Amino acid sequence: MTALTLSTSAAPGLRADAIVIGVAKGTASRSGDLVVAPGAEAVDKAYDGKLAGVLETLGATGAEGEVTKLPAPAGFKAPLVVAVGLGAEPEKDSGFDAEALRRAAGVAARTLSGSRKAAFALPLADAADTGAVAEGVLLGAYSFDTYKENGKSDAKAKNAKGPLAEAALLGGKPRDRAYKAAIERATAVAEELNRARDLINMPPNDLNPEAFAAVAQTAAKEHGIKVQVLDEKALVKGGYGGILGVGSGSASAPRLVKLSYTSSKAKKHLAFVGKGITYDSGGISLKPAGHNETMKCDMSGAAAVFAAVVAAARLGLEVNVTGWLALAENMPSGSATRPGDVLRMYSGKTVEVLNTDAEGRLVLADALWAASEEKPDAIVDVATLTGAMMLALGNRTFGIMANDDAFRSALHEAAEEVGEPAWPMPLPEHLRKGMDSPTADIANMGERMGGGLVAGLFLREFVGEGITWAHLDIAGPAFNEGGPFGYTPKGGTGTAVRTLVRLAELTAAGDLG
Repeated sequence: MTALTLSTSAAPGLRADAIVIGVAKGTASRSGDLVVAPGAEAVDKAYDGKLAGVLETLGATGAEGEVTKLPAPAGFKAPLVVAVGLGAEPEKDSGFDAEALRRAAGVAARTLSGSRKAAFALPLADAADTGAVAEGVLLGAYSFDTYKENGKSDAKAKNAKGPLAEAALLGGKPRDRAYKAAIERATAVAEELNRARDLINMPPNDLNPEAFAAVAQTAAKEHGIKVQVLDEKALVKGGYGGILGVGSGSASAPRLVKLSYTSSKAKKHLAFVGKGITYDSGGISLKPAGHNETMKCDMSGAAAVFAAVVAAARLGLEVNVTGWLALAENMPSGSATRPGDVLRMYSGKTVEVLNTDAEGRLVLADALWAASEEKPDAIVDVATLTGAMMLALGNRTFGIMANDDAFRSALHEAAEEVGEPAWPMPLPEHLRKGMDSPTADIANMGERMGGGLVAGLFLREFVGEGITWAHLDIAGPAFNEGGPFGYTPKGGTGTAVRTLVRLAELTAAGDLG
């Protein structure tokens, strides 16, 4: 992973492969359309104050994510200047938005893959800006190359570029406690988020429920987290009919993993529940051709929960956080659950399975009830649950549903604060009737229209009475099938990790009531 340092060095004398600066679209009150952002004063001076004009000649506009390269001026020890767009220049007396800094740093880090060292001369008005840039660098430099090591005879393997090795943040204050804390937080969160990305990107022949549980056990031991793994025998004994029913068609048996981080100073307890379908074929209700290829990502919710619990432990947050990973592989076979089968869930309720491809809600139902038994202050579940949510919100925004409006709003604000686009969604009571079953207590399907909301209503049935709960449907942003953007790579994104960590921080600080 990219090493981060805070540096007080001046840009001209720093030995590096490149100097990264920020540029922005100027306001109407300025002459010219391009503005060199704060932090790059020494670079601009070396161009006799004409750097903006030079960049404009090269086609730079300051648009977010735009990259323009030019030779460094005479006297610089770095040979290259990389100008990255920050978007619109902020209003007077206000700094650049933290998310704009994250994205710019991420684009630059990805652009400089294969480099040994880069100096980032981006705007660092305070420790918060430093943390945003650091996070952007670490997330933008991510690459997943585990399965590309094909030996020395492979020219592509020999010429492959590794991630940026080191990033020096110019203008940082190495001895300032707040700045050092910002770097430490960014490192912990980014490393765990990148670990979640690795899990999401792993092929399902290597990451089955048992393997995922083993990864969680290793990390828990490393970071002082208590872990409990229920294997198939324990699940049968406990009556976890939802998890067992979904996993019954696979040769890889399901697991329920409980991760418990506790703080001696905690006054609140949060429970995070993650959908962990390590591969989703749809089961007997088999997915059509063209819809199976990325279904290794159907455990993204469990990966996010796992990463968030470990990050909370690494940060020493003064809040108790329990993570529940509901792990199963959904496959068709002679032993698979059939449409029309009735499952008795861990809560005691019975569910008529009308569609075996609506499996995520079944494993989550068992885990939600298990989490409810501990009576936490709040439960948040995270899942790549419905294609309907993608139709509603697109590929970059996740939906938030909750049984408490204030909690839903708080989660939305936390998500927006950390740069994870989200949108509050309702739980319309009239849609509940569509899940009435003549055979069981409830069916796992309801009305087709509003399917994402129907899924949320189903999950609500398995939350203990009086417990505050929210559901994050991350089906859209969990896996990026397009090209990379900002600090988001192609493939697994690790979305929701930062929202969960921020929620834990706010809870520890007493800012959520």
